[in-house]
This record gives sequence, C-alpha cells and structure tokens, in this order.
Amino acid sequence: MERHFDDELNALKHKLLKMADTAQEMIGLAIKALVDRKELLTQEVVALEGKVNRMEVEIEEDVMRLMALRQPAARDLRLLTAILKINNDLERVADQAVNISEIAADLLKQAPLKPLIDIPKMAALAQKMIKNSLDAFVRHDPILAKDVCEDDDEVDKINDQIFRELLTYMIEDPKNITRAVDLILVSRNIERIADHATNISEDVVFIEEGKNIKHHIQDSS
Repeated sequence: MERHFDDELNALKHKLLKMADTAQEMIGLAIKALVDRKELLTQEVVALEGKVNRMEVEIEEDVMRLMALRQPAARDLRLLTAILKINNDLERVADQAVNISEIAADLLKQAPLKPLIDIPKMAALAQKMIKNSLDAFVRHDPILAKDVCEDDDEVDKINDQIFRELLTYMIEDPKNITRAVDLILVSRNIERIADHATNISEDVVFIEEGKNIKHHIQDSS
C-alpha cells in the first residue's frame, strides 16, 4: 500500500513539472513576441493556456482523490496541501504570460517606444526563480527555496527601475503614455510571476521543515 502511494505521489510530481514546463514556455513565448515583435507568438501563448488549465484540474482531482482514499500522515499531508498551492501558482503564472502576450499584441500595432533591455532581463530572472523553486521541490532542498525568496528582491528592484524610466517617457511626451503604461503592465506581470515562484519556494520550506516562512524569510535561515 505504501509503495503504491509513493508511486502515485511521484506521478503527481511529474504532472506538476510538466505543467511548470508549459508555463515556462508560455513566459518565453510572450516575452519573445514582445521583444522580436512577432504577433504569431502571442497566439501560441493563448493556445497553451488551455493545456495548463486542463493540467490544473487534473492535478487538483488527483490530490483530492489521494487525500480521500489514502488518508496521508502529517508529512505527506503537508506535501499534498503544498502541491495544491503550487498547482494554483503555476496556473496563475500561465495567466500572467497570457496577460503579457495580450499587451504585446497591442504594442505591436504601434511603433516601439524604446529598446527593451530591462524587461527581458527581469523575465529571465523570474523564469530562473520558477525553475529553481521547482528544482527545490523535486530535490527537497529548503536552502535553494530560500535563495529563490531572496531573488525576489532583485526582481522588485528592476521593476521599480523600469517604472521610473517609463515615467520619464510619459512626462516628456504625453503621446508616450499609452505605450509606457503597457510596458509598465508587462513589468508588473513579470513581477507577479516572481511572486508566484516565491510562493512555491515558501511551500517547499513548509513541506521540508514544517514551518511557514511567509512574510519573514529573514527569520528562517
């Protein structure tokens, strides 16, 4: 019985990683669509959203079934609860990618406001955080998870820098306002992706150490 339960947990983790890979692909496509000005890529992002949504429902149903049928002990119950939360965070990451692709589609109808340097840099860091948070989950590594939480500060700094720079464009010429606001919204969506990576990492610490580090990561090291 125990071996069968472990097999089911491993299958559940595998599904979660596939969902994470798809969400990561969506982020990459959305940013590439914006930077390379390729509208076709925005359509690919939207097409992948349905796949992520189906995965979310399937994973949630699997977790509920395991909870009902297996009546897991404390640590396994923490794991299943965290998987539910990670599942939700990954679905939200996919939503942010769709948001970015929709904004990109609007921006592609207009002339570029400026070369995009910080936004791709910020997106790459957020994607790294997603990857590391899932690596921490698979490897049962709370130290790596806490490192991801620390990386969120860097994303916030870049987000603030982008906002200040785009604000100057709006002040200099009101004609820049619409495009600048759209880019600010892209930056905000990337910042939220990083927040979801942080949430996942906090869940990993909860699984491995049984403590909630939300809002006080500095106290957990």
